[in-house]
Amino acid sequence: MKTFDPQTTLELEAAAFRRLVTHLRSRTDVQNIDMMNLAGFCRNCLSNWLADAARDKGLELSKDDAREIIYGMPYKDWQAKYQTEASPQQQAAFQDSKPHDH
Repeated sequence: MKTFDPQTTLELEAAAFRRLVTHLRSRTDVQNIDMMNLAGFCRNCLSNWLADAARDKGLELSKDDAREIIYGMPYKDWQAKYQTEASPQQQAAFQDSKPHDH
């Protein structure tokens, strides 16, 4: 496995994260429930992980602020513009994909 010095690794990971966020912002057609059903995470998960990382560094990043970083706009605005009602099939798939220990 190729390894890099810690700073280069950090920079590469940050670049990949920024590219993922840009990609997710451009794919407003992909609903969070679809991401959850297929990949087990969604934009909200990513924003929670960002807030967790901030907290681990002793920084304060609210849920709303973290979501705005990921969505590129206030979450309520994104919901109003792009979120659709989950179909019964999507909801059933979500229930089936949830870990049973939660």
